[in-house]
Amino acid sequence: MQGILHFKIFTPKFVPLLGEKKQAIKILYTMKKDIHPQYRDVVFYDTSSEYKFMTRSTISTSDTIEWEDGKTYPLVKIEVSSASHPFYTGKKLFVDTAGRVEKFNQRYKKK
Repeated sequence: MQGILHFKIFTPKFVPLLGEKKQAIKILYTMKKDIHPQYRDVVFYDTSSEYKFMTRSTISTSDTIEWEDGKTYPLVKIEVSSASHPFYTGKKLFVDTAGRVEKFNQRYKKK
């Protein structure tokens, strides 16, 4: 019986039947505090094409930028977006990966 009652708590059509247990339902649906990342508006800046766009994200950054609406938002710098990716633009793009490959080889070379 206890399992069936627990199931009825999560079913909205049984809420009027529970009476005093409505408070328990409210507690079940509230989120715990200070465990979730902050979900906010963030500006992403494509450094290769000078393209900026705003979306919502939980990414953390210390950089900020003033957006078109006059408000200040967190800024995330990225190297490639849909504005600069060869698949979307149809243009060939040279990305300097030689430095990355050399760093990788130096870091993981056999000693």
